[in-house]
Amino acid sequence: MNFARLLIVALGIGLALPAFAEGDPAKGKKVFRKCKACHTVGEKAKNKIGPVLNGIIDNEIASVEGFKYSRAFLAKKEEGFVWTVEVLDTYLAKPRKLIKGSKMSFAGLRKEKDRANVIAYLQTFE
Repeated sequence: MNFARLLIVALGIGLALPAFAEGDPAKGKKVFRKCKACHTVGEKAKNKIGPVLNGIIDNEIASVEGFKYSRAFLAKKEEGFVWTVEVLDTYLAKPRKLIKGSKMSFAGLRKEKDRANVIAYLQTFE
């Protein structure tokens, strides 16, 4: 493939990326308030009803030490499931649709921008 064609393909892929690539961590911190009942982030974060979310991006599912995961999450781990930005965006939209049998009771974040912002916020805790 010549350079010009490769550049066109690369640009096309870049333009096809969803809005979460442009999330605002400060706005995501505000949206994350909806998650705080069950999850924590930061230096002193501890598992609650849900696991700590530090380093979740590009990490294997069900990998936080000391947290007891549901069978649904453990089954996904056996499949090699990884929390990519794209997968996390899909999950945050409708958690129980992506991982059937999950204990997570949260209905999801309907607004794409809210998901983008939360993901950007979570990326600050790598």
